[in-house]
Amino acid sequence: MIESGRPRQHRRHGRGWLVRLSPVVLTVVIASLAYATPPEMAFSRLLPAAPALAAAMWPVLPTVLLGTVCLLLMIGLSLVFPDLGTWWTAAGIIAVTVAAAYGSHLRLQRERTLFQVRLVAEAAQQVVLSPLPRLLGDVEIESLYLAAAAEARIGGDFYEVVDTPYGVRLLIGDVRGKGLPAVGAAAAIVNAFREAAYDEADMIDVARRLDASSTRYNAAFPPDGPMERFATALLAQIPHGGGRIDILNCGHPPPLLLNRDGLRVLESGTPSPLLSLAELIGGHYSVDGFDFAPGDLLLLYTDGIAETRARDGEFFPLTAWMSRQPPTPPRDLLTALHRDLLRHSRGSLDDDIAALAVRLRDP
Repeated sequence: MIESGRPRQHRRHGRGWLVRLSPVVLTVVIASLAYATPPEMAFSRLLPAAPALAAAMWPVLPTVLLGTVCLLLMIGLSLVFPDLGTWWTAAGIIAVTVAAAYGSHLRLQRERTLFQVRLVAEAAQQVVLSPLPRLLGDVEIESLYLAAAAEARIGGDFYEVVDTPYGVRLLIGDVRGKGLPAVGAAAAIVNAFREAAYDEADMIDVARRLDASSTRYNAAFPPDGPMERFATALLAQIPHGGGRIDILNCGHPPPLLLNRDGLRVLESGTPSPLLSLAELIGGHYSVDGFDFAPGDLLLLYTDGIAETRARDGEFFPLTAWMSRQPPTPPRDLLTALHRDLLRHSRGSLDDDIAALAVRLRDP
């Protein structure tokens, strides 16, 4: 599931209509006060505020109609109170209504443009993060993606899962940076994995293919700033029939394995180089094997999860959180993680987030 990094506002139907009708309510309140109070208090001069408020939420025509109603109300009040300064207030209503109608037009244009941008961004993200199968043989898989750039719903974290002759292979990683500049680099890595995972029997050769693709992309599209563009990545392989899982970690946060014996952090004995940095720090890759029995629950994640901060600066306690989870399907685990991340951060995520939950079913 791909989601925005901010919680959606679930408003009650009636409350939403009340907000939409607030310009009408404001008009009625101002007109009532102007009629019920002495002319010296001049509440009628506040009538231009109603079309101004309407421009923030209404289309052009209803905004103009409300301005017309306010003008007619002002004329009616002037018949009751001749000394209200009708013409000055009427001129103000007309001027504000014209400006409000133009502002409403511009707002609608921006909203349509933003909607189209979001459609393009979501289409681009679907190319990088194609929908994953929930079941590959005996392996259950669920995914979570939260983009910090909520307006675009796109970022630099990536994942992929493929079923190959060598087993189910998984990839998760994080390109330095976020938003649109990181998407191209993520796409290059994911596309390379989709090919190499089928072609290469050895996971080390897959990692080298990913590094070469990332390096070529960075050479063709160098980063704007002085910092090098690199990516952390983690490759995992679950042989058909299960029983074990092989991990190749290129500078990525270690996976968490939850089983009946408790929680285990799958640390690599010898970390492998980050993608696109092998030429600088050496190209020595290592694969670590771990037991992976039916019922075991594996969580692969990017550093945005562990680095999610609360208002007081406290990081999300991922390891402690994972250790408290009951045996649960992958989908339920990620649903709980999504909920608790947004609760911990009060709905304000500073980095992109990706996670894969994997469980081996009983044969």
